Amino acid sequence: MTRNLPAKRGYSLDHLRWLQVLLEEESVTRAARRLRVSEAAASRHLASLRTLFGDPLLVLSGRQLVPTPFAADLLGRVQTVLAEAEALVSARAQLDLSQIAPHFTIRARDLFIGAFGSAIAEKLRESCPRCQLVFSPETEDSIGDALRRGTIDLYIGATEDLLPEIKKQTLFQTRFEAVVRAGHPILDQEITPQTLVAYDHISTSRKGRAHGPIDAVLAEKYGLERRIALVVPSDYAMIETMRETNMILPLPEIIIRRLPLEAIGARAFAFPFPLPDLVSFQAWHPRLDNDPVHRWLRETILTTVQSVVKALRNKTESIQDNPNTLC
Repeated sequence: MTRNLPAKRGYSLDHLRWLQVLLEEESVTRAARRLRVSEAAASRHLASLRTLFGDPLLVLSGRQLVPTPFAADLLGRVQTVLAEAEALVSARAQLDLSQIAPHFTIRARDLFIGAFGSAIAEKLRESCPRCQLVFSPETEDSIGDALRRGTIDLYIGATEDLLPEIKKQTLFQTRFEAVVRAGHPILDQEITPQTLVAYDHISTSRKGRAHGPIDAVLAEKYGLERRIALVVPSDYAMIETMRETNMILPLPEIIIRRLPLEAIGARAFAFPFPLPDLVSFQAWHPRLDNDPVHRWLRETILTTVQSVVKALRNKTESIQDNPNTLC
């Protein structure tokens, strides 16, 4: 949207910071709390910004404030300008991670957090002891919008629901395998597409979706259909209770290698047909691309995850070379 701004140009980066927070929060109360000022002060800043830009910026819709089309168009550009300004200041001084206390919010699935979360946190704190890492739960809102709005700093996963400008970096690639209880009858016979569909299956989906790539391969190549008896939002919701059921749970192979299968009374086996690999990546908004602290975060996550993955694969190869070793 094109708009002619007032002739007066009496604004500063502080105006833009207020604009960013008000538009991100869509609430005078939350903006005041975030910037640790009174609601009256936040209201005065909003009034000043409305005059400056010649636009209401935030308008009532029911009981909530929503951005005008002009304001919605401004947000991404304001975030980029402020990030670049901060990068200019940071570039003039050597980054001393021991003297800062950054707060990172990352959205990721529980499987990733369980496999890599503690290793990432420890590695980050080696260089930056005062940093805080928050893994936020997956929600129904768009990941691309959350990155654009700055409500999360980084997304880690495999979704295709991303805006075109979002930057991505692959962390690892892995195949899917199946987990069942030790003593499951399928382990006493040849595992084929036909024997696989003879048992009930578990599907993991935070959106409640029952079917996916496994079902597509079974239908297209073999004319078979598996019965999804249970759909759960979290893989860890079922891992500990697999010993109590004959259901089959598909999981990424890298994650399975992190599980104490023997201790929880479980076994894993490969699917009897090829499946598309799971490609896990980290994604961020381009305004943070050159931010030195965010770049350090991304580099630390990449090297840590790849180190863990390499160790797991070396362990797997060692076990395969020694059949008497239990995994």
